[in-house]
Amino acid sequence: MARSRGLGRGLDAIFSDNAIDAGAAGGVVSLRISDVEPKKDQPRKVFDQSALSELADSIAANGVIQPILVREAENGMYTIIAGERRWRASKMAGLGEIPAIVMDIDDVTASKIAMIENLQREDLNPYEEAMGYAELIKKYSLTQEEIATQIGKSRAAVANRLRLLDLPEEALEMLTRREITAGHGIALLMLKDPGDIMPMAKRISLRNMSVRDAEAAVKRRNAASREEAEKDVGDGTRVDYIGDLERKVTEIIGRRCRISQKPGRHTVVIDYTDLDDLEALLKRICGRSPIED
Repeated sequence: MARSRGLGRGLDAIFSDNAIDAGAAGGVVSLRISDVEPKKDQPRKVFDQSALSELADSIAANGVIQPILVREAENGMYTIIAGERRWRASKMAGLGEIPAIVMDIDDVTASKIAMIENLQREDLNPYEEAMGYAELIKKYSLTQEEIATQIGKSRAAVANRLRLLDLPEEALEMLTRREITAGHGIALLMLKDPGDIMPMAKRISLRNMSVRDAEAAVKRRNAASREEAEKDVGDGTRVDYIGDLERKVTEIIGRRCRISQKPGRHTVVIDYTDLDDLEALLKRICGRSPIED
């Protein structure tokens, strides 16, 4: 099976890590499309119909070049592990059969392969990608570092995707519709007042802002909010540098940082995603892991 771009350890690692030898999968067989069904809880929720039509045209002309991966289901059908997009396009192209590799693997391994295969694709929207990472952490107790290794991305890239899940639902829907990008989403999370997120998101989309322009707009909004707060405090303190510090710390450690200055109470808040991420963060701050003490 051909490797896609940017796989890193990817599916090869999943196969190796789960000790799937050559006997776990037979050769390529031809299955009736009507005997194949998609996995009910697969991570991909949205299929671009235009791209699907293009793939269907290609399949009609050239056939299915890369077999799909399936496993036998209890109802006599075959459940797709990887390749639902190819299966859908083959149905659109009017094919009666599709090449497949039937694998004899358990539910956990099948789910893990399906999820990672989807996360390796470049056409997932940022929300789908973030949800996929979150599911790997929840279902299989993978760390951000392990996910990054398996899909060929940096841990910071995985952490930034997971941070997007802190956005309000309406902003996540904009991400799904690609009205804003993941970079815009990260910029929105730097807003001090959560109530500013949706107005700013709509402004970014309406004006077709670049990520850099969005970051500048967020910075100006935070500065205006600080000036208003300073007037309420009445001590004349200027804290314009706080936004820059937050942005720089966030970039350096790959986790959202918020600095708050209030009369009699100053706080620094750094987000983390799970216990492994917390330990890594504390180790970075302390110079060694406090858990090992």
